[in-house]
Amino acid sequence: MGSISSPSPVFVHHVNYFWLRRVDDDRNGLNILPSYTDYFNLNTATLSLNTAALWIGGAIAGLTYGQVTDIIGRRNALFWAAVATFLSVILQTAAQNTAMFVIARILVGYGTSASTLTGPTYVAETLPYNWRAWGLGVLNDCYYVGGLIAAGVTYRTATYNSTWAWRVPSLVQGIFSILCIAILPFVPESPRWLAYVGRTEEALIVIAQTHANGDTSNPIVLAQYKEIIDTIEYERNVGETLSLKQMVKTPVARKRVSLAISAAVISTISGNVIASYYLGTMLDNAGITDTTTQLQINIILNAWCLCCALVGTYYADILGRRPTAIISTSLLTVFLFIVGALTKVYGTSTDKPGVYGTVAAILLFQGAYSFGWTPLLYLYPPEVLNYPIRANGMGLFTFVLNGVALLIVFSFPFAQEAMGWKIYMINGAWDVLEVGLIWKHWVETRGKTLEEIDELFEGTKHSDAPDLERIVQGETQPEEDISDSIEVLASRKSV
Repeated sequence: MGSISSPSPVFVHHVNYFWLRRVDDDRNGLNILPSYTDYFNLNTATLSLNTAALWIGGAIAGLTYGQVTDIIGRRNALFWAAVATFLSVILQTAAQNTAMFVIARILVGYGTSASTLTGPTYVAETLPYNWRAWGLGVLNDCYYVGGLIAAGVTYRTATYNSTWAWRVPSLVQGIFSILCIAILPFVPESPRWLAYVGRTEEALIVIAQTHANGDTSNPIVLAQYKEIIDTIEYERNVGETLSLKQMVKTPVARKRVSLAISAAVISTISGNVIASYYLGTMLDNAGITDTTTQLQINIILNAWCLCCALVGTYYADILGRRPTAIISTSLLTVFLFIVGALTKVYGTSTDKPGVYGTVAAILLFQGAYSFGWTPLLYLYPPEVLNYPIRANGMGLFTFVLNGVALLIVFSFPFAQEAMGWKIYMINGAWDVLEVGLIWKHWVETRGKTLEEIDELFEGTKHSDAPDLERIVQGETQPEEDISDSIEVLASRKSV
């Protein structure tokens, strides 16, 4: 067999709905609108609070929703996260004061982070190994699709002479939650969750649907199924559980979790949060203060970042996760230093070439970040976490991601006021350290199933099924390596 077939159309639609939910994370447009900042009478502190409220809810979701995902299943967890997000969007749209808006944003943050915890877990566990980079990478790439929609809507409503200038962009977010709720009943559950709870026949069917167009006798399907069953049996036999303490119980578990957390920290402290959520402030510092011009740049920035992210997703499977992260972080470090230098020289200047050069440097920085960290952010963590700690590990990842972003978003305006262009230089120096951390500690997961990745951490794979890549390349005959027949595997009622 030369290749693994693509996922079923219904699965691709599921991934699409999840991607598009990220529209609600783009805050550039509202922060640029005078009608928004004037209505809530925002100063430095309240602007930070309104923006940071999203991550307060996200941090709470990270601490609580991993257990929910393990108990009720990946699909049900996604459904209730979508419901929570939709109700929160309605509350945000109707906000009458700062307190009401902040509470709504906290709840929106909870719902979206519950989804971004469960969604990558689901996609990683359901997609074939050679589709995982595209599935998880493009999932986060479409953050920029949401960003383009948000930027376009905000650009249109900016001319409204009422609070609907910011209420309409808020309301549009709810459309994608409705799509989530409508599509979810038609997508399959994670085969690994099904196998863990003893629904092995259903697990086999889902693997067949996503790997071989429903053919349960396909050698690839049989090998992947056996890997999953054998690995879950091994993990249970050695006493691994779904508890929170399992994440720190062994050195291997701690290493897995530390790698997942490193992705959260690096992706947040590299300078991207500054550019993503305070673009208006950066452009003000660069000498571009016109609201319409800033909104136009915001649209261009999202389109540019989407293109860079898609290129990075492609190369994540060609170069590997680790080289992609190193290249991306190295480039963004250089461009962040350039942003700082140009801001120092031209920040208060009327020299148009200098101002345009600063904007170009911001675009290059965001492009370099998007090339690597946009696809890798939700690709790498679920790969390095094994099943017993995957949902809770993604919960901790989400907590750290939101907690660090909360710290950066709330503190940046004050740091910007106090240090100006120097803040970019300090951030760039930190990014140099990040490159060294990735180089020394990251492991490469490209081309392996989730069960085969165990060998990178534990020195052995916990199944005698041949690696799927070897079967695809014709290096082994699966009938000779897999001892259980398809009838025996399909008839297992528990693991």
